[in-house]
Amino acid sequence: MKVSRHAKIIELITQHDIETQEELAEYLEDAGFKVTQATVSRDIRDLKLTKMSVDGGRQKYVILKPEEGMSEKYIRVLQDGYASMDMAQNILVVKTVSGMAMAVAAAIDAMKWNEVVGCIAGDDTIMCAIRSAEDTAAVMENIQKIVTKGKQ
Repeated sequence: MKVSRHAKIIELITQHDIETQEELAEYLEDAGFKVTQATVSRDIRDLKLTKMSVDGGRQKYVILKPEEGMSEKYIRVLQDGYASMDMAQNILVVKTVSGMAMAVAAAIDAMKWNEVVGCIAGDDTIMCAIRSAEDTAAVMENIQKIVTKGKQ
């Protein structure tokens, strides 16, 4: 039910300039979905919808595109597999859930951060070669933002 409702929401916001949650709920009701305001609010958050200005002062819901190189799959892998991290100059050591290091390393590589030269992964540990100690701190901050976002 949730998947079909999400698909319908995407269809509706592409076809109509929907400004409010109430308006979206009405469109969903007309399409045969029985929803509450709380459900619509949760769906908007799950789908990462945001409002964008159209013709003057009006706004409409649109899908928030992930940043380049940050597909949802890789973000989820990083959030699910991450355990901790530490740095030694320009080497970033990332600890993961057992068996997840290769997947998390692939996710970090997929981010295509210029600071990351490459990653080597074992079972639960990743060593990332970073261009400089300053860049290592920046990469750690980026990873922390992604991981923290997943725990909210």
